Amino acid sequence: MRDVDEERAAVEDGLERLHRDVETLTGLLSQVLTESGGDALRLDVERVREAAAAFRDRPTEERAGALRDLVASFDLEHAAVVARAFTVQFHLVNLAEERHRVRVLRARGRRAEAVPEGIAEGVRRLRRTDGEPALRWVLDELTVTPVLTAHPTEARRRSVVDCLRRIAALLDRAEDPRATWSDHREVERRLLEEITTLWRTDHVRNRRPTPLDEVRSTMAVFDQTLFRLVPKIYRELDGAVRGGSTGGEPPVRAFLRWGSWVGADRDGNPTVTAEVTRAAAAIGSEHVLRGLEAATRRIAATLTASSRFTPASGELGGSLRRDEETFPEVAEALATRFPEQPHRRKLALAAERLRATRRREPGAYPDPEAYLGDLRLVQRSLEVAGASRLAFGELQDLVWQTETFGFHLASLEVRQHAEVHAAAVGRLAPAAAGDAAELDRFAGAGWPADARPGPEDAETLETFRAMADIQRGLGADACRRYIVSFTRTAADVATVHALARLALPDGGLELDVVPLLESRAELGRAARILDDLLELPFWRAWLEARDRRLEVMLGYSDSAKEAGFLAANVALYRAEEALAAWARARDVRLTLFHGRGGALGRGGGPTNRAILAQPPGSVAGRFKVTEQGEVVMARYGDPDIARRHLEQVTNAVLLASAPSGEAAAGAGERARFDPALDRLAATSERAYRSLVSRPGFVGFFSRITPLREIEELQVGSRPARRSAGDDLASLRAIPWVFAWTQTRVNLPGWFGLGTALEEAHRRPGGPDLLRAMHEEHAFFRSLIESAELGLVKADLPIARRYLDLGARPDLAREIRDELERTIEQVLAVTRQPELLAGRPVLRETVRLRNPWVDALSFLQLRYLGELRAGTLADDAAAWARRHVLLTVNGIAAGLQDTG
Repeated sequence: MRDVDEERAAVEDGLERLHRDVETLTGLLSQVLTESGGDALRLDVERVREAAAAFRDRPTEERAGALRDLVASFDLEHAAVVARAFTVQFHLVNLAEERHRVRVLRARGRRAEAVPEGIAEGVRRLRRTDGEPALRWVLDELTVTPVLTAHPTEARRRSVVDCLRRIAALLDRAEDPRATWSDHREVERRLLEEITTLWRTDHVRNRRPTPLDEVRSTMAVFDQTLFRLVPKIYRELDGAVRGGSTGGEPPVRAFLRWGSWVGADRDGNPTVTAEVTRAAAAIGSEHVLRGLEAATRRIAATLTASSRFTPASGELGGSLRRDEETFPEVAEALATRFPEQPHRRKLALAAERLRATRRREPGAYPDPEAYLGDLRLVQRSLEVAGASRLAFGELQDLVWQTETFGFHLASLEVRQHAEVHAAAVGRLAPAAAGDAAELDRFAGAGWPADARPGPEDAETLETFRAMADIQRGLGADACRRYIVSFTRTAADVATVHALARLALPDGGLELDVVPLLESRAELGRAARILDDLLELPFWRAWLEARDRRLEVMLGYSDSAKEAGFLAANVALYRAEEALAAWARARDVRLTLFHGRGGALGRGGGPTNRAILAQPPGSVAGRFKVTEQGEVVMARYGDPDIARRHLEQVTNAVLLASAPSGEAAAGAGERARFDPALDRLAATSERAYRSLVSRPGFVGFFSRITPLREIEELQVGSRPARRSAGDDLASLRAIPWVFAWTQTRVNLPGWFGLGTALEEAHRRPGGPDLLRAMHEEHAFFRSLIESAELGLVKADLPIARRYLDLGARPDLAREIRDELERTIEQVLAVTRQPELLAGRPVLRETVRLRNPWVDALSFLQLRYLGELRAGTLADDAAAWARRHVLLTVNGIAAGLQDTG
């Protein structure tokens, strides 16, 4: 009881501090608003906030009318200023919540006991339940690969993100117990300065970023967080495995691997070319080599052990002499200053070799393995001399960093649509198009002499040559994977191998072609597609050459847009089951690559819970996932939050891979729950398809959402549509989800679930069965938790006002009814009085920000109403469209959700 009381007190204290931070930041913003626009601006913002709070407290038509009239009383320019004030306020509130999370994490870290869902807890549980051999097997297989993408869901400009980071640093200074009264005064002055910068920065991009802009933005995550963080994750696992540091060689290998689509994902993005991909690889290499060089110099400066007490091995002495011959001037200076410090001199010369590698000068390392060889040589010499703690201290951190990042930082993964490859084959060898066996023969034996590439195929073939160039300069792992979007048959995979052979007839490219299964039908045929590949001689040989390691990617976004939230998730679960069984039966070491988006309608939500909900045997120590858009900064922008995220993911992979974890996840599920789960999916899909296939639905969707404006938003380099057209098929999943989020309907995160649960509830024994599934079936429980998050961000009083813009009362009524039905049915399953009842902090943050989001929603509704009515003159319409984009940014910040 005491622990419960202490936990409750800690939560209440945390919420109180969060409220205090919000009050401080919003108070400073009020001062900035007064300085900028006088009391009138501040009072107008306050009037809108108070009217929105009154509406939130009791959403009557009278109060809605008062808020609507107040917003309508502003001219367009002043309304935009008010909207900008709320947008800035949301950025500050989000920052306060982030700092709250950091405080909680730091408080947990100060305790001696293992942190819940942390690495130490995972190791302890695995060892206790499965024993040491099982732990060793999982550690040997353990590989966690986050893949950063440039999917256009980060609505904030880079200048805004940088400003917020500076404000966060000032808040940290304010909490320093050593800070004096003068320090606090200076922090307040600087906070006002930075909030003024945030206020006066244009939050709407004036141009679309280029792919290389996106590459450089991604580098900030590596430079500021990930490069320094990964050794801490390995130390955490090392300490958990060994039960404390002994100073000896750690038993933990580097298990984190980073991938990137930024500058390499050309699916529907014509601005990503072979030259862009080459440049992206060069930028990544420049950053990691600078990081390794700086770390090597820093550690060299601390490695001051004298040869009188720590003699160098003969092996190190010989290597040092060779380096001194390569860099005689530097070597002479080092020998003069540090004559009795051979280990220091060796590392300092290794830093010189890294510098030469970066500059492509004589003396460069040929590959990261050569550099790792030097680091391990120093380690061996120190260990033989009895200085194991020096050998495996910071020097081991540098080894881990090199093993994780190599000389490339993140492995570039090329992605292209299967239709692009099919079109190329259709031009080159029409008879072979779609013929997997013939294409497989081309991949192995070469193309016929009359297959002559034309200018239409130059870029496709140059992409393979770019991959080969990157591998020659940075190693095979720098760029070896080729993702085939919308893979439908074995021929789609064989085509890529064949085109690679055409581009590079003599080989020279290590290529891993990864099928991406995105549509409902292909998820259902996943194992059959792989069986068809096994029938191809070249592909079988390729699989053997890869030690029977295979990667298959599953797309969450388009399957959800096609079949709806519940049906898509069940289809993905079934595909994972089938693929895991296929791999076990054929002795294939399978990695499932999860193409999860940030929003719930695209597979978003807590990653660790999603891992634990995977089918038995589908993880097996290997987990790979995309990190998209705003999720990248949310998870990796702050070192403490990034560490917690990676710890939780590692914990989940350990537990999901343990034999007991797999048994628990699968015990009794198929016999008891599978038929009910399949019925739920089928019912949900019928309800969803009935809505989105209705005549006039596309026009209704375009009228009630800011879709047209979002398509103009300069968020990313990639267009919002794969092809020309106004149908849903051409629209990408991101703007589909983004637009629904803005309306506070959030339809992709729940629609169809309520109808399915209601139908199941009416069956004999239905309520008890649903509750048993929620308690015992990890996948179903995770699905309901995700739906709760989606539902709590939906808001019927606001949503109905967007729905009314569509002039389709039948569709609006159906959506409203399904929303109410879904909330009712989810609460019946969870047996809770309200959504998120078990997560008080999250529920409170949603409650705290709702009135402010409402204010922006009413401002957006004003603009949309005028634009959809077509009553504005051209210049006024242009103003209105730009201000819709401003409210889009603000609502995205307020809901912490885009696409």
